[in-house]
Amino acid sequence: MKCPLEVCRQRDVQGLYKLVDAGKKKGFTGVDDPYEEPEHPELVVETDKETPGECVKRVFKMLEDQGYLILL
Repeated sequence: MKCPLEVCRQRDVQGLYKLVDAGKKKGFTGVDDPYEEPEHPELVVETDKETPGECVKRVFKMLEDQGYLILL
C-alpha cells in the first residue's frame, strides 16, 4: 500500500494525525517514526490513484498469478 502522507491525513477518521501533531501520540509510522519503503515489493497499490475495488482486484490477481489463490 502506498499513499502520500497528506492523503492519509485527509482520510484520518479517527484523528490519529491530530494527536501526533499535538504531541499526544508518539511513534506514529511515517510522521515521527521512520518508514522505509521496500526496495523490491511484489506489488505496489497506490490507494490515492486507484479505487478500493481496483486495489482489491490487483491484490487478488497477484495472489492468483503466484498460485496462492485459486479463483473459480
